[in-house]
Amino acid sequence: MKLVIVRRLFAFLSIILAMVSTAFADGSYSLRGEFIQGGIIIGKAPSGTKVFLNKEAIKVSEQGNFVLGFGRDAEGQVEVSIHKPDGDILTENYEIKKRDYAIQRIEGVAQKYVSPPKEVADRISRDATIVAKARTSNFDEPMYASGFIWPAQGRISGVYGSQRVFNGVPKRPHFGVDVAAPVGTPIAAPAPGIVTLAEPDLYYSGGTVILDHGHGLSSTFLHMDSVTVEVGDYLNQGEKLGTLGATGRVTGPHLDWRMNWFKERVDPETLVGPMPQ
Repeated sequence: MKLVIVRRLFAFLSIILAMVSTAFADGSYSLRGEFIQGGIIIGKAPSGTKVFLNKEAIKVSEQGNFVLGFGRDAEGQVEVSIHKPDGDILTENYEIKKRDYAIQRIEGVAQKYVSPPKEVADRISRDATIVAKARTSNFDEPMYASGFIWPAQGRISGVYGSQRVFNGVPKRPHFGVDVAAPVGTPIAAPAPGIVTLAEPDLYYSGGTVILDHGHGLSSTFLHMDSVTVEVGDYLNQGEKLGTLGATGRVTGPHLDWRMNWFKERVDPETLVGPMPQ
């Protein structure tokens, strides 16, 4: 167990140490984060700047805030272009760094969640539809720019990108960070946001909330015991949105915190420091 903890700590520190701020030549355009699989880049530029990722326009706030995200299996180079208000164009290419992902084997999961019975197929399809709809929002306010905190405190029991095997059956990679803690532990907004989904009982994820932080960046909270917010609520950082639980497909109480940048599944742990003691 100690060896596993040391390896995980080393891997996490490697990511944190690489999270340095970079700036373009004139120093007025900054990018905070790391160009890595699952990485999230938070940028700042003067008002009136236009930003392009691989020649695709990226939303920029009136204050010059913008965000970029890269999926679990992203690879190769990406091009970031800054179109300054005076007409000058600054372009940089960044290599997406690869990560090593762990294989996690979990036994004892109820068979109905490993291979769901046919009679729940409609419910699963409905759940997927409402979750996808909740992630189509694209609010103008850069609520993510204020920074992020852990939404709950506890033991980290699962990490982004790992491949889970339930009862010997390989499943999709895990796209969140799991925080194990007692049922009823408060869950707080990691950053300001607007609630776009508040469901007490989805088939796989149980109590589920999606909090949109603006510009396509959203947090999803799974397996909640209680949901205390409604769609449309605005939450400040630290405000309670519900409690941690063991609903849906789980083997014990924990919070599965996930993040999306539009359709890209990104790693929330890259935005926060070590778990508070």
